[in-house]
Amino acid sequence: MFNCTGSEHRGIRTLTRQRRRDASHSCRCRLSSRQTTSRPVGPHPGTRPTRRVSFCAGGPAAGGPVTAPRGRLREEPGIATLGALTAGQLQRLGEVAGLSGADTEAYADVLTGALGAVAARPLDLPPPTPTFLSDDHTPVEFSLSFRPGTAPALRVLVEPGCGAGSLARNGRIGLKAVRAMAERWNFATDRLDDLTDLFLPESPKGPLALWIALELRPGGVPAVKVYLNPAASGRKRAADTVRKALRRLGHRRAADVLPEADGHPFLALDLGDWETPRVKVYLRHDNLSPTGAPGLCRTDGGPDPAAVTEFFRTAAGTGPRSLDRRPALTCHALTDSTADRPTGFTLHIPVRDYAAHDGEALARAQRVLLGQGMDPAPLARALAAVTDRRPEDGVGLISYLALVHQEGGPPRVTAYLSSEAYGVRPPNGSAVTPLAAARG
Repeated sequence: MFNCTGSEHRGIRTLTRQRRRDASHSCRCRLSSRQTTSRPVGPHPGTRPTRRVSFCAGGPAAGGPVTAPRGRLREEPGIATLGALTAGQLQRLGEVAGLSGADTEAYADVLTGALGAVAARPLDLPPPTPTFLSDDHTPVEFSLSFRPGTAPALRVLVEPGCGAGSLARNGRIGLKAVRAMAERWNFATDRLDDLTDLFLPESPKGPLALWIALELRPGGVPAVKVYLNPAASGRKRAADTVRKALRRLGHRRAADVLPEADGHPFLALDLGDWETPRVKVYLRHDNLSPTGAPGLCRTDGGPDPAAVTEFFRTAAGTGPRSLDRRPALTCHALTDSTADRPTGFTLHIPVRDYAAHDGEALARAQRVLLGQGMDPAPLARALAAVTDRRPEDGVGLISYLALVHQEGGPPRVTAYLSSEAYGVRPPNGSAVTPLAAARG
């Protein structure tokens, strides 16, 4: 969900030839099975028609133009494309999450439609844009949200304006995609519309314009969330932009109770079919320690401080040490404009920067899930649904682990999964102290 520095990107390996052949095979599968009405989700994605309607008309991507008449996408047989790869990953993840074949088929088309013209972009070309969304600049990321006693919920994050050529056009394409979804699924965008001057100015700055997150629910109608950039008018104005946005949304006192932070990377809005729509403020905390994390919560009756510290140590594997590489993030969810405080708190740990490889990251995630009374088995199946590489051969497939507390609900754990369409980050060279050794 949150991208690397340029030096990290230079260390990412390109995909193997076999991986590209797998994505190419998925294109041929779709051509050969256009009459198929159902299928088991196997090692390669799908059976969708080769043309689909885009939510937005994406412009020419960097590295070569992609043409798509009237917003429709054409995928040539035998050519591995961004859309084919990510749609196949989504379909296989949908099976892990217990979604029906019909729902995953529909959601795969939603994803490729949201990507626009770059869905048809061959994987042999470089990323359409150096998107901030992922380490290898894939404009798609998946996540699984775990609760006790039930299947995990599948989510997908996408940047509709990737490859637009400018941040301003990126934002316009993203806004158009949101409004198309609102028309399709009958939800209002007034809260977003009230903020466009703050987050989508004529000459925006920063690493992103607008991202869309979809929670993929049974029935084919997702819940929608948009991510916006508080630094659109400059990093020094980010905190003030968040304060203005919260006031417009009715949360006039919320900014005063949020903890001190070293940055304001995102503001997110729930749109569509949410039981309790949220405004979510994300904060960055440099050099955060396990014992310092619980004090960042501002909810009444928040999570047990000991549980937050234990999650931090298990996910990061740092023992008593602070996070001295990529920083932790907190998210503060606001639902009640009459309340003085947030009703939700989430701690995000960038596990990929504190694990030697994804095998280690997976083991930590499984310990976190077991500690919260959640079934860890779907996570291992999810990794196999995304890639056929060994977890030990790279790091970043699991990018973040998050512990979520929402007032009135059980705790949740979210694992963020990278698509790795364009590259695999090599295992970290320096060993990370094992959790048991750190505790002595």
